[in-house]
Amino acid sequence: MTFQRLTLSPGLWLVATPIGSARDITLRALDVLASADVLAAEDTRTLRRLMGIHGVPVAGRPLVAYHDHSPPRARALLLAELEAGKSVAYASEAGTPLVADPGFALVRDAAAVGFAVTTAPGPSAVVAALTLSGLPSDRFLFAGFPPASGGARARMLGELAAIPATVVLYESPNRVSRLLSEIASTFGEERPVALCRELTKRFEEVRRGTAADLAEETGAETLKGEVVLVIGPPPETPGATAEQMEAALRDALKTESLKDAVKQVAGELGLPRRTVYQAALTLERGE
Repeated sequence: MTFQRLTLSPGLWLVATPIGSARDITLRALDVLASADVLAAEDTRTLRRLMGIHGVPVAGRPLVAYHDHSPPRARALLLAELEAGKSVAYASEAGTPLVADPGFALVRDAAAVGFAVTTAPGPSAVVAALTLSGLPSDRFLFAGFPPASGGARARMLGELAAIPATVVLYESPNRVSRLLSEIASTFGEERPVALCRELTKRFEEVRRGTAADLAEETGAETLKGEVVLVIGPPPETPGATAEQMEAALRDALKTESLKDAVKQVAGELGLPRRTVYQAALTLERGE
């Protein structure tokens, strides 16, 4: 690949970087990295390595680390460079800046002051996973990383379960099986899911199946690498009323255990298992 040194207008330039294969960077992104007065990066070592691969020299320009743990003075320094009429290129460690990335506050403050903000768009793990998933892509929600704690995690998944759109989540590989089990419980065992791992890298893998099947499949595995989960939208049904759910539960509980009755009714009516389970408990208590 080749690049051109441009005369960039003053302002903040957001540069998307590869999520795996170094060749996925765009020529325009290389031009911006070669031409900006100041370079900023979520990980300066990663950016130096990427620029070295493509023959783009740092050439003595300031290279500022800006990440989740940066002190406030790091953002103040970059804003001061913008105030001085400089062009500042900010690159994420991998993917598109501001998507599960610390650049939000920098863009917010720069735009609030009136500095120009533009982008050199490119790779994104969210979009890559969505296109490979085989799930509906006309309407989707990126929900980032689920909270690690149980209560907050359960609340988040409960809120996402009924959203009429494909949901995209990031998760660390050592918690993926747990998350798939929680999705099966909250969204429904039959909800379609795609597990996308190591996208654009040598060991890229996409597994497609139901939440329950993938939870069982990954239970005994130790996954490695970056993982994106794509969860299909709820089944398109007319929607069961509370009365219909209760009637179906009463009928199922005549011959099935509570657990099996909940599974059966949730599958038949396209309802989250958690919702059906709570209704079943209420029936058992005679409320």
